Amino acid sequence: MWLVISAAFVGPGTVTTAASAGAGYRYQLLWALLFSTLACILLQEGAARASIAGKKSLGGLIAAKYPGKTGQRLAWLMVGTVVFGCIAYEAGNILGAVAGISIAISIDSRLITAIIGVIAGLLLYLGNTKTVTNILGAIVATMGVGFLIMAIKVTKNTSEVFTGLISPALPEGSALLALGLVGTTIVPYNLFLGSGISEGQAIRSMRWGVIVAVIIGGIISMSIVLAAVPIQGEFSFEAMAQTMQSNLGVFGRNLFVFGLFAAGFTSAVTAPLASAISVESLQKDTGYVRTNWFKTTWFMVLVIGLLFGIFQVKPVPAIILAQALNGLLLPFLAIALWLILNDDELMGKSHLNGIGLNAAYFGVVVITCLLGLLNIAKAIGRALGTSINTAEVLPAFGALGFIIALLISFRIKALTKLKR
Repeated sequence: MWLVISAAFVGPGTVTTAASAGAGYRYQLLWALLFSTLACILLQEGAARASIAGKKSLGGLIAAKYPGKTGQRLAWLMVGTVVFGCIAYEAGNILGAVAGISIAISIDSRLITAIIGVIAGLLLYLGNTKTVTNILGAIVATMGVGFLIMAIKVTKNTSEVFTGLISPALPEGSALLALGLVGTTIVPYNLFLGSGISEGQAIRSMRWGVIVAVIIGGIISMSIVLAAVPIQGEFSFEAMAQTMQSNLGVFGRNLFVFGLFAAGFTSAVTAPLASAISVESLQKDTGYVRTNWFKTTWFMVLVIGLLFGIFQVKPVPAIILAQALNGLLLPFLAIALWLILNDDELMGKSHLNGIGLNAAYFGVVVITCLLGLLNIAKAIGRALGTSINTAEVLPAFGALGFIIALLISFRIKALTKLKR
C-alpha cells in the first residue's frame, strides 16, 4: 500500500528535474536527492505516526491542536490548498504520460489524453483505496526496475557517484535545480495522503512501509539522474530517449518511454486520490457530516486536469498561484507536524519525538522554510515577469529558516519543562 507514496512523488516533474540535473551537472547533485529522501522519510513517518497515535488525519490533528473554529478553518484551508495544487498540476501529470506514448508512436495527443483520463477514472471509481494503491505500486516497481537497468548500464564511474552522494556541492547555476530536487521529493499532499492511508495500521509496520516506499522513490529519482548523464546538450524528453537508444539500443528507448508514461500516469491517479482522501478524512475528524465528497473531489481534480490536457491549455496563472500556496504550506506543515509530535495530549507519551528526532526536524524545518520562501519568490517573479537571483536570496532565506526553527525548538523545550 505504501508504494503509492513513491507513485505520488515520482511524476513528470521529477523525471524532468532529475534528468536535467544529470544532463547538466552529472553526479554532483545526487546529495540533494539523498537528503530529500531522508527528510521525506522523516516527515512521512511523522505524519503517519501522529495520525495513528492521535486517531485523526493530519488535518484533524491540526484542528485539534488549535481548538474551535480557528483550528477547523486552518485545517480546511490547508486541505483546500492541497486540492487546488493537485488541480493545477494534474494537467502536467496527464501530459507527461502522453509525452511518453508520443515518443513511441505518432497519434493524436488529444485522443491519448482522453484514454489516459478514462483509465485513471476507472481506477479511481473502483473506490477501494487498497486496490488502487496496489495497482500503482506494481507500475512504480516496474518503472523503477527500468530506470535502474538504464542507470547501471550507462554508469561508468562509481566512485564519482559515491562522491556526488556524500559531498554537497553547488556548481555555478545549480542552486535552483538542487532545491528543485528537494521540492519534487518532499510534496505537501503526500503528507496528507500518508496520513489518510495509515488508518488502522500498527506503527512498526507503518514505519517499514514508509521507509521502503520512500527509498524506492529515491532510488528511482537517483537512477534517472544517472541515466541522463550521457545526454549531450540540453535536456529534453526526445534527447533522453535518443541517448538511451544510443547506449542500450531500442530496449533503452522503450524503457524510457515506459518510465515517462508510468511516472505521468501514476501521478495522474495519485493527485486526485490524495485530494479525495484529505477531504474525506478531514470531514470525519472535524465533525462535518460525511457525504460522497470522496468521489466528488477526485472526479473534479481529474476532469479539470483532463480538460486542460485535451485542449492543451497550460494553466500558468493557476500553477503560479499553486507554487506560492505550496511554498507557504510546506514549511507550515513541517512546523505544525513538529509541534504535534511533541504534544503528549495528542500523541500520548509513548509516541512523542525524542531528542534525535527533534534535532532532525530542526534541520528539515530550516530547509522547508528555505524552499517555501524561494517558491513564493519564484511565483511572484513569474507573475511580474522578472527572474529571481537565487544566489542573492538563498543566504537570507536560509537565515530566516534557521531563526524560525530555533524559536520553535525553544518553545518545545519550554513546554516540555512546564509539563514536567
